[in-house]
Amino acid sequence: MSHLQTRLRSLSPGILVGLRRGIEKESLRVRPDGTLAMTPHPAALGSALTHPHITTDFSEAQLELITGVHSTADACLGELKDLHRFVYRHIGDEMLWCASMPCKLPGESAIPIARFGPSNVGRAKTVYRVGLSHRYGRRMQTISGVHYNFSLLEDAWPLADLANANDAYFALIRNFRRHAWLLLYLFGASPAVCSTFVEGRAHELRELASRTFYLPHATSLRMGRLGYLSEAQDSLAVSYNDLESYAASLDEALTKSYPAYAAIGIRDGDDYRQLATSLLQIENEFYSTIRPKRVVRPGERPLHALRERGVQYVEIRAMDLDPFSAIGIAAETARFLDVFLLHCLLNDSPPDSLEEIKAVGRNKQRVAARGREPGLRLDRGPEKVELRSWASQLLTECAPIAKALDAAHGGGAYHEALAAAVRVVSDPTLLPSARILKEMQQRYDGSYFRFALTHSLGHKTALQREPLPADLEARFAGMANESLDEQRVIEAKDKISFENYRQQYLSPESLRAG
Repeated sequence: MSHLQTRLRSLSPGILVGLRRGIEKESLRVRPDGTLAMTPHPAALGSALTHPHITTDFSEAQLELITGVHSTADACLGELKDLHRFVYRHIGDEMLWCASMPCKLPGESAIPIARFGPSNVGRAKTVYRVGLSHRYGRRMQTISGVHYNFSLLEDAWPLADLANANDAYFALIRNFRRHAWLLLYLFGASPAVCSTFVEGRAHELRELASRTFYLPHATSLRMGRLGYLSEAQDSLAVSYNDLESYAASLDEALTKSYPAYAAIGIRDGDDYRQLATSLLQIENEFYSTIRPKRVVRPGERPLHALRERGVQYVEIRAMDLDPFSAIGIAAETARFLDVFLLHCLLNDSPPDSLEEIKAVGRNKQRVAARGREPGLRLDRGPEKVELRSWASQLLTECAPIAKALDAAHGGGAYHEALAAAVRVVSDPTLLPSARILKEMQQRYDGSYFRFALTHSLGHKTALQREPLPADLEARFAGMANESLDEQRVIEAKDKISFENYRQQYLSPESLRAG
């Protein structure tokens, strides 16, 4: 009996029902003509600094909607839909861009950076984003996606031979990185971009139509070389073999000055150009398809929280927005992620190595740019394996997990999610990336912009037609007001200068446990 089967047998229905998931969904606010909204974050949505469910990401126009933690995919997506319906009642004639790759963008310097108020913590958030703009450019930061947060109940450990949560989650992470290309293949939904995104940049894209560039077999340009990729971070050989080695890998990147960023400088007179000159200003700058996470306390560094109290959940960062879904992700996709993440947890997960980390990166880039190319082969140890063959093998291994989840929850929704994945592997024309390109060419003369604008308008109309119950409207409005009050309290409490705050928050000691 394999480790997967042994561990699966040790999963009680209570543990399976106890899976927890939450979603963070980013999207750009755009005008009716599909150009980026230049308006500030609407006051009716509350404070982007303190609201627990509605905030902004890099840009003032980039909304981030955050669900609570839920025991079912349906409940999680239900809350995400409620948040969308509330937002749409308070953004006037604007709408949310349905796709990961951005709308028609203005010039680089005109893209507004998110503002969080004059408090030290709010100012630090803005300066961090200013630093990102100097390091990577503002256009790259307008790319949006879905983050899927996943955990088991804390009393699930030990599980079979998985002794504790830290070791188990890092085993999951190692396997996720090995197989994350499968998610890019199955759910990648960014095969094309608007020309404004690549204007003035060197790229290898082809012109599909006027103002539209693409790659014919791409699945996710968002996850490829034009997306969240950093040549500087490529020098980081982060180990996921255990919490200690992971923390040590990031520690140096967070504390040691990096020459290219030292050249940017921290201040220009009274204006700040970045928070620090290290390779990573703060932990969130680390671009990875998956992160170990723990809820932080006020003022606490994420790495300190991990070292002090261990891993609480994992954050999946490889998912494109689904332009065919009004809320950016389908229930079937969420259920597949549950199955896939359990597969990553329960399978053998040998230690990673520098050689394997490089192979993982190559596989990700191949699938992002060429995933639907017939006969595409990926690196698996010393051999080259045909993508579809490897995908079929992984999906076959997932079948008993889907069956166990269905038995625990009742019904057959997990089997249906897995069956949908099997179908698209058998027929790649059904993949989201293929459907998007086909629809663009057949209905919109190859225009990515017109495709995304039409779907964005359709989602807005559909969500506005659904009534938001009065009690929900009142609850969300109350949360917005409370968040504004909370921001004012934070601002009134500041007693030290921003420079002192910055130095204290970024001190090496703030990363250490103890």
